[in-house]
Amino acid sequence: LRFLHELVEEVGPAVYNVYRLRHLRSRAVSIERARIARELHDGVIQTLIGTEMELAVLRRQAATNDSDPARIAEALGRMHGRLRQEILNVRDLIQRIKPIDLDGKQFLDTLGSIVDRFRRETGISARFISDSKEIVLPQHVAREVARIVQEALVNVRKHSHARSVLVRFAGQQGAWKLVIEDDGRGFEFSGRLSQAELDAARRGPLVLKERVRSIGGELAIESVPGHGARLEIAVPSKA
Repeated sequence: LRFLHELVEEVGPAVYNVYRLRHLRSRAVSIERARIARELHDGVIQTLIGTEMELAVLRRQAATNDSDPARIAEALGRMHGRLRQEILNVRDLIQRIKPIDLDGKQFLDTLGSIVDRFRRETGISARFISDSKEIVLPQHVAREVARIVQEALVNVRKHSHARSVLVRFAGQQGAWKLVIEDDGRGFEFSGRLSQAELDAARRGPLVLKERVRSIGGELAIESVPGHGARLEIAVPSKA
């Protein structure tokens, strides 16, 4: 009995931690799905409906003798801009629901590809650097870190108005460190907030915070309003 008691004391916390991390991963996925559904309904679908209605108005105007070609061209230009933005949004949604199957050896190439695609599609200057040529991570950790980079870059495109972004992945004592920094408008707060402080203040991207928790990581955000933001995610090397 004493042996069983000692075994439970030793193994119990480990089992609980595994359960907790799985629960957090499931919660992050649920939050992500709900947000995707909301973005499709409130964003893409509403834009398409609005564009359809505006096209109907332009069609009626074009059929009259007193139609103004310059005004019609201006309206078409606005619609083109909105549709182009929604194309980017749909591409983001597809990438976020698309499975990421990779082992740790493919990890750096995957992060580099995510950053390169962001640069091509948005025109925002973006770089990825790492102090290692090969990083071996558990598959679930590598997959979540890739999702975190995707999520952070989506936020940069939609909210920061940045001209440049740097994504860096580096090793440090007992952990890996992911840094994403941009020169955009930053968050509404000034200074550096830890994950606990972000939670207490109800600040920071919810999905990103949940994904960081799901791999046992720690998030900190440094913000200078009007000058950019820096996200730091520390991931235990044995996550």
